[in-house]
Amino acid sequence: MKMFQVNRCWMLIKACGFLLENISLTPAWLIHRRAWRETSLIMDVFTRDYGLVSVLAKGALRGKRTQAGLLQPFLPFNVFWRGRTDLPVLNAVEPRGKAMQLSGRALYCGFYLNELLYYLLHRHDPHPGVFELYESTLATLQSDQRIEKLLRGFELSLLEQMGYGLELEHEADSYTPLESGRHYHFIVEHGARPAVRPDAQTYSGSTLLALAAGAVSGADQQAEAKRLMRQIINHYLAGRTLKSRDLFKYAYGKPGS
Repeated sequence: MKMFQVNRCWMLIKACGFLLENISLTPAWLIHRRAWRETSLIMDVFTRDYGLVSVLAKGALRGKRTQAGLLQPFLPFNVFWRGRTDLPVLNAVEPRGKAMQLSGRALYCGFYLNELLYYLLHRHDPHPGVFELYESTLATLQSDQRIEKLLRGFELSLLEQMGYGLELEHEADSYTPLESGRHYHFIVEHGARPAVRPDAQTYSGSTLLALAAGAVSGADQQAEAKRLMRQIINHYLAGRTLKSRDLFKYAYGKPGS
């Protein structure tokens, strides 16, 4: 009886392994890639159905392979891989639309989005809502000049869907509604607490409420909202730095997102 149970369990494990080996075509975006040996690439792809996954693209850099041309940032494609290890092998990739036309500040913002996904998402954890958010934000970046508003919306939605949503309308301890005329300290993973007086570390109630409503306007509110979101994002980055911020600062002479 015990031998039968062991054999049956082994058959189930093999069956599960077979399922893992055969991943059907799934929509994806390239988030990060790096060379592996002389002709191959290790790619971090964000997929709709399987989340963030690392795959090995064997021979992608050999000659003039069409595959290499498809493995570019901001180009939507479908991807298929095989393998039961942490690094399955890419078997097929096919285009599923035109590349996003990002340039100037929008291009740096696109790389910023990629870095947020790369560092904040857990591997193999599907987030179809984040996938849709990423696609729509990239599409809007092509033509919309309200970049600050787009980025704040992306950051807030990403944190919300990851389970780190922010309470921006009430005090953390008493749940008293925030007042637009007051200033607050914001404690990450806790919330807003009233400040005795405004200083460089506090945020106006008007900015917090506007951010919650997606209605940040004016240079002062935009700067304050950006400072708050940077504080929160940095907390979850846990000491890791974003190259896109440095590149933006180098190109434009001011801090990036």
